[in-house]
Amino acid sequence: MRRLAALVFVLLVARSDAQDKKDDLYPPIPTVDLKRKEPVEYAKDIEPIFENKCMTCHAGGTLRGKYDMSTYEKVMKGGKRGAKVIVPGKADESFFFRACARLEQPMMPPKTDEPLNSQELSLIKLWIDQGAKAPTSVRVKERPVVNLPPVLVKPVRAVAVAPDGKSIAASRGNQVHLFELKTVPAAKKGDKDKTEWAYAASLFDPQLKTPDGKPAKAAHISLVESMAFSPDGKTLATGSFQELTLWDVAKGEPRQRVGGFVDRVCAIAYSADGKRFATGGGAPTEDGEIKVFDAGTAKLVAEIKAGHSDTVFGVAFSPDSKLLATGGADKFVKVFELPAEAGQPAKFVKSFEGHTHHVMGVGWTPDGKKLASCGADNFVKVWDYEKGEKIRDMQGHQKQVTALAFVGKTSQFVTGSGDASVRMWNADNGGNVRSFPGASDFVYAVSASPDGEVVVSGCEDGTVRVYNGKNGTLLKAALPPDADPKSGEKK
Repeated sequence: MRRLAALVFVLLVARSDAQDKKDDLYPPIPTVDLKRKEPVEYAKDIEPIFENKCMTCHAGGTLRGKYDMSTYEKVMKGGKRGAKVIVPGKADESFFFRACARLEQPMMPPKTDEPLNSQELSLIKLWIDQGAKAPTSVRVKERPVVNLPPVLVKPVRAVAVAPDGKSIAASRGNQVHLFELKTVPAAKKGDKDKTEWAYAASLFDPQLKTPDGKPAKAAHISLVESMAFSPDGKTLATGSFQELTLWDVAKGEPRQRVGGFVDRVCAIAYSADGKRFATGGGAPTEDGEIKVFDAGTAKLVAEIKAGHSDTVFGVAFSPDSKLLATGGADKFVKVFELPAEAGQPAKFVKSFEGHTHHVMGVGWTPDGKKLASCGADNFVKVWDYEKGEKIRDMQGHQKQVTALAFVGKTSQFVTGSGDASVRMWNADNGGNVRSFPGASDFVYAVSASPDGEVVVSGCEDGTVRVYNGKNGTLLKAALPPDADPKSGEKK
């Protein structure tokens, strides 16, 4: 009996010690005396904190605890806890403050996210103690002035293989370069001519100017974040900060520039019938931006508002072009039914939850029955579209999986990762088909020809790597002629 009592005592002490150690990892956040003379103003002082630290989980399509923080009125209304979330004049009795200060569970933001600092917490406490007053003004966000990126900032954030598999488009900083499969005459008589990938041209917008009026000599002012070929290969769409350009590939010149985006255009996809293209983007911590355009006129067909509560990084049309799958920083994969005609609203169909970090890319199997997604949680996932359930997790990448592209009308797809690796997978059985070595830095983008013969990756080091898609052999580490080996970049 004594032994049993002693054992129970030891277990209780161990449990207490474990809990103490756990609590030490998440200690309460102290407040400080701000020594403010002027009252705390909601729009100026509080709303920016909520946007930065809270709205990923409490705005748009994601409302944890049924708590919407997108407006002052909704903040004060509360979620499933009701008005007790914020008690005007009494911060110490307000659940919101206590959760942010890590004095009460559940913590806000969650343990896995960046907590409020003492300055932010103290501002919220003072605002509540002062009566949690409504905004007296509307916060006007400053429009950023975008200029050319620094000379050495030349990541390849977007790549696309043309439908015929004979040409490649790739960004490099704010530039867009084209590479083609060319025939090289044999060095000796009697030998066969060879084919190899070589630089072909660069796309420049002659009307593009910097904020001070100088010619930009580039495709965009800011970094090129996304691109896609039309199914007929005649048009290349490239996305950058607040704009998208449609290029006439044969002429090598801009056909049309589309503006009006709130932030970066992070993803572009064409429908299989070539009639429409979709974009994904949006400012961080704000509602994601999803737009669908007529491919011929570039007129807006539909805009899906509040589809995601954060930036959208992936868009993909279903094989029949009727549905659009999207993935965003709010950790969701979602599917929307697109309108048959312009002016009609898109309809939310279903969502898939399982990623624990940003969803960076999405795609459909050719039969439209499965979806694949990749995320910053290092996972690739395959979903049963009809059942709305996850089929499997696919592991192999050691860092965030940044991009995903299906190989033509097959169940195979390629992914790129921050661990400098490129892989090909099979969505039907979850198998890792092959790996593509050679990258020396963070991989941002991947693409593949419809027949799977060509696989391409874009890397932080500014290099476009072209692979034999059938055996994984590196065919070319492509660079434009102006790439300076003495610049200090990795080659």
